[in-house]
Amino acid sequence: MDYKNHIQNYINQEIDILKKLDLNRINDVLNEIITAYERESTIYIFGNGGSASTASHFVNDFNKGISEYTEKKFRFVCLSDNMSTLTAIANDIGYEDVFAFQLRGRLKDTDLVIGISGSGNSKNIIHALQYANEIGAKTIGLTGYDGGKVASMVDVSLNVPVCNMQITEDIHMILDHLMMSVLYKVWGIKGH
Repeated sequence: MDYKNHIQNYINQEIDILKKLDLNRINDVLNEIITAYERESTIYIFGNGGSASTASHFVNDFNKGISEYTEKKFRFVCLSDNMSTLTAIANDIGYEDVFAFQLRGRLKDTDLVIGISGSGNSKNIIHALQYANEIGAKTIGLTGYDGGKVASMVDVSLNVPVCNMQITEDIHMILDHLMMSVLYKVWGIKGH
């Protein structure tokens, strides 16, 4: 079977959405991350499913990828990474609180909280961001579709304007690598 038309359509849609991204919002997100880094704040990041993997990938790219070359280190923490903690909270308290529970008593108003939700309507992402807002921490939402509830409740909303979960998740990963690459260039990290 010849899949080339489907492949080309997917690629074309990805390119089209990349061109529609709001560069000001990407810049705002990067500035929030750098501000948190400079004040040595913790940056909490989390998501469900593919977005959990993206959150974990952010942690790797900033805590190791960039921090390998800097005196001061990033302090990213992925709340999606510990399956024992996640499943215990989900089982004993409720899945909608798996992230908010981990922030309680730990989150400071100087910290940064990044919720990743393709739909923008994941209850556990919303609960964690609501808690962060109550504490006074800065919040960022990475979303797709129309941004859902997350887009309207965060300090900085970075939306991928497409009704396609795969392309949304692809572009969230591109945003991670884009920001990492920008820092390599700006900070003069050689070989990248």
